[in-house]
Amino acid sequence: MTSVPSAPVAALSLVVGYAVAAGTGVRALGGLVLLLGLAWCVVLWRSSAGTSTAAGLAAAYLVLFVVSHLLALAIGAWPSVVVVAVTMGALAWRLADARRVQEPRGSSADPAAR
Repeated sequence: MTSVPSAPVAALSLVVGYAVAAGTGVRALGGLVLLLGLAWCVVLWRSSAGTSTAAGLAAAYLVLFVVSHLLALAIGAWPSVVVVAVTMGALAWRLADARRVQEPRGSSADPAAR
C-alpha cells in the first residue's frame, strides 16, 4: 500500500466525491466517497510521515472541503473543486509522498540494511 502515492488519491477523492454528489443528487453518497478517500490517505500518511503529519493533512483536507463551498460562490462549483483538489494533492505530495521518494532503499536508517 505504501508504494502508491497519496497525492492523486487525496485530490481525486475530492473530485469524484463532488461528481458523485452532483451526478446522483445524493450528497451523502458524495460524502461517503470523501470519507473513504480521506481514510485511505490517513492510513498511508500515518505510515509514511507520522501521526502529526497525517493529522495535519487530514485537517487540511477538511478545511479545503469547506473552502471549496465558499470558493464556489465566487468561481463556480467545478472550478472550485479543481482548485482545492490541486491544492490538496500538492500538500499531500510535499508533506508525505516526496518524503518517501527521497528516502533511498537500504539507507543507513534502515536497520535491516546494515
